[in-house]
Amino acid sequence: MVYRYLPRTPTYFCPGLSKILGFEVYIKHENHLPVGAFKVRGGIYYLHRLPEEARRRGVICATRGNHGLSIAYAARLFGAPSVICIPEGNNPEKNAGMRNLGAELVIHGQDYDEATHQAAELTEQRNLTFIHAGNTADLIRGVGTYAIEIFEDVDDVDAVFVSIGLGSGASGTAIVGDRLSPNTRVIGVQAEKAPSVYRSWKDGRIVTTETAHTIADGLATRVPAEVTLEILRTLVKDMVLVSEDEICDAIRLLLRESHNLAEGAGAAPLAAAFKMKQDLAGRRVVLVLSGGNIDAATLRRILDG
Repeated sequence: MVYRYLPRTPTYFCPGLSKILGFEVYIKHENHLPVGAFKVRGGIYYLHRLPEEARRRGVICATRGNHGLSIAYAARLFGAPSVICIPEGNNPEKNAGMRNLGAELVIHGQDYDEATHQAAELTEQRNLTFIHAGNTADLIRGVGTYAIEIFEDVDDVDAVFVSIGLGSGASGTAIVGDRLSPNTRVIGVQAEKAPSVYRSWKDGRIVTTETAHTIADGLATRVPAEVTLEILRTLVKDMVLVSEDEICDAIRLLLRESHNLAEGAGAAPLAAAFKMKQDLAGRRVVLVLSGGNIDAATLRRILDG
């Protein structure tokens, strides 16, 4: 169903990164999709399956950007009103993108999790359908289509690195990989400054953090999602934490070697692959460039070093 509305994205071999890292590097370019990120797959799949009556009432979500862009895009496609809750100081260019797609933006709280509480309240007040970025099976099914493409396009993949905010992308990748390529290691990546899912995965229980102040807004969550965490604990082989400097280095390197712009979450898999390069020597590795929606001011600071 997703392919009625979206193209497949390419998975390109990157010779420059392969030479630097010492293993075969392929990049899955989810930044080439409408709205510039993988999440639009999930939004379209979810809205397609939502009953018409619920579409007429409208949908609501909380976001740092790409989930909101996904829902706004899909809501516009299917004629549904959309309300998007965002925290104060959110990426201004992602905000503009959501407004341009017809979404009503509600600014509330200091981070994603506080915006989520506001979205839950408005769901009741306005009789809307709340679409959680992690605890929503149809979102996971939708975004998992990119993993099908990876295993169709690249043979004998040894490892796939995928960033984790709440984990819909990593969960979809792990489910598909378990069925199509069970010998492939799916490796999740979180920011050192937003490690709630990493800690929960290691401890076997929900672990929250007080802050999530990372340059990678797609990774900036304090509270894991129960549905995705259970999938990750069952199917994801490894998780890696990366620093802010490592994320910035990866953004610059992706721009130089692949001529593609990555936001922090999109570059985090490369940062993690660097940390594991000795373990992966001679292997075939796919990095999921999950999105390219970095704002100009942040990009300027990163390029200035």
